[in-house]
Amino acid sequence: MEFSGFKLRLATPADLSALHALIEASVRSLQANDYTPSQIEGALGTVLGVDTQLIADQTYFVAESPERNRLVACGGWSKRKTLFGSDRGPGREPELLNPATDAAKVRAIFVHPDFARQGLGSLILSTVEDAARAAGFRRFEMGSTLTGVPLYTLKGYVEAERIAVPLWNGDALPIVKMVKSAE
Repeated sequence: MEFSGFKLRLATPADLSALHALIEASVRSLQANDYTPSQIEGALGTVLGVDTQLIADQTYFVAESPERNRLVACGGWSKRKTLFGSDRGPGREPELLNPATDAAKVRAIFVHPDFARQGLGSLILSTVEDAARAAGFRRFEMGSTLTGVPLYTLKGYVEAERIAVPLWNGDALPIVKMVKSAE
């Protein structure tokens, strides 16, 4: 799929190093107004990072820039219970969800700061929601960063709960659980 010259495709294991770099650049730049440097350091690679289960499940997407053929955005959805976090994140729950009763988990949407505010986050979100709907899910939930809340609110998500996620360095990262009906 293409959008303004950006190519959208499923992520592969070959994308891992580029995904790590993309997520780190996104978090350090775009989330700096919402989180302290200590919170960012404590969250990178655990709360905020790549979950390779999404790549293995083929539910994680990347957007490539046409002129440099580099990853500029990413995001996915999960049919598993884990709400947020990387491979090393807290609260991993790999059990499968039931589309008839459970909400699909919208996961790890990040945009490179050089490509922010060009519609890529919205593109990834709509692609993720469409894929989860095609798999039979009728509700969505996510653990949003404070930075993402305005976009997700515009897209019909509502705040359900605020979570303070403990970090390895003693800080806590505020995350907002948000929900939306797919109907």
